[in-house]
Amino acid sequence: MSVAFDGASCLSRHQSAWYRRKPSNHTPSPYLIRRLRRYEALHKKCGPNTKLYRKAVEQLVSGTSTAAAECNYVVWVPSDGLGNRIISIASAFLYALLNDKVLLLHRTDDMGDLFCEPFPETSWVLPSDFPVRYSWVLEKDHGYGNLLKNKLLSSDMDTANASLPAFLYLHLVHSNDEFDKMFYCEEGQQLLRKFSWLLLRSNQYFAPAFFLVPEFETELSLLFPEKTAVFHHLGTYLFHPSNTVWGYITRYYEAYLANAKSRLGIQIRLFRRAHFDSHSDYIIDCALTKRLLPNVNLTDTALPTITGAKPRSVLVTSLRSGYFEKLRSMYYEHATTTGEVISVHQPSHEEEQHSEKLNHNMKAFAEIYLLSLSDALITSPFSTFGYVAQGLGGLRPWLLVRPDDHDLCLHSTSMEPCFHFPPSYDCKARKKVDIGSVAPYLRHCEDFPHGVRLFD
Repeated sequence: MSVAFDGASCLSRHQSAWYRRKPSNHTPSPYLIRRLRRYEALHKKCGPNTKLYRKAVEQLVSGTSTAAAECNYVVWVPSDGLGNRIISIASAFLYALLNDKVLLLHRTDDMGDLFCEPFPETSWVLPSDFPVRYSWVLEKDHGYGNLLKNKLLSSDMDTANASLPAFLYLHLVHSNDEFDKMFYCEEGQQLLRKFSWLLLRSNQYFAPAFFLVPEFETELSLLFPEKTAVFHHLGTYLFHPSNTVWGYITRYYEAYLANAKSRLGIQIRLFRRAHFDSHSDYIIDCALTKRLLPNVNLTDTALPTITGAKPRSVLVTSLRSGYFEKLRSMYYEHATTTGEVISVHQPSHEEEQHSEKLNHNMKAFAEIYLLSLSDALITSPFSTFGYVAQGLGGLRPWLLVRPDDHDLCLHSTSMEPCFHFPPSYDCKARKKVDIGSVAPYLRHCEDFPHGVRLFD
């Protein structure tokens, strides 16, 4: 952490270590720390309201931003829910770090008071008077993939003499096409470096793709010797809860979790209809068979509990309250076979996702952070909410995925988020490949086999 930060403006940056049971086992490399300090200096020099930023905006408006510039920018544009936004911001930051660009966020009202500023003495929020705003027209006239498709842009073109747009739009959402995914090729990276302004919209954790770009290989190995800790290091550096959200977290923690001898987080998200009784039984069976929770005695309701012992706490996060109520009733109505007391808690149940509302997102981030303070974590497949919690906490989760007919859930071998829709094109071989088999540190995700995840 930089010494230039004011403690009062971001309490979580200085206090978060108090709420974790033990220091992280995942230490950032000295090289990563040096590169982050270098990036902070660049952001301070080129950030909003600086002379160099104003000059870059003037060049953008005049259409001359492909000329050599001292400051170059990536403007992140939001897409989908909070989990998607967090993993895509982390990926965009890594892209900026690798290319000596400055990351700025187009922060909409629904993200207004979620995070502290991550960089000292500057801001990562795009000023409201920035002359370009995202719309579908950008995809048509400035979209990198669209320009490639229509042969208006190519990696070997003479950018000094060609008529080029003042900026490019990178469409990196899950539904992008193979032309958009040429972003992940080395020649694409070299071309994009010639543009001072890039607008990037994504709902994906696309950081794993950079490990397949040859020119980034050495740099990434120095930044992240432990490949399963990429998001952990980026996330804990970038995403400190604002003082308002930190108040939600600390009050709930002190009221319900602080006195527990162990904490289990259960994150439940359904992307298709499931029968409640069978699905809730499945989640409970996973916790019992993996010994994350003790069994209950269904015959003797008068079994004694261990007097004076600290309880084991379970934190349930779900849009619905039924899972929490069933688990709480189970441990309220029956004694455990071990004599332990289990306390079950759920901070909120919003019923439906409302990512367009700031208050909803503040509660969501508070719950993500509370989950990250767990000793063990059960998460739902495909859920970016769970990915962020496991990454911030440095936890390998138990995934609610059946690996075979005999096992109920799977202990993930990585705490990295899944890149759900990676490119399928091998830029070197010029053909489609199974992207999960081209490098030893990339494998298909256990919870979504189409995607890939970083492994050690």
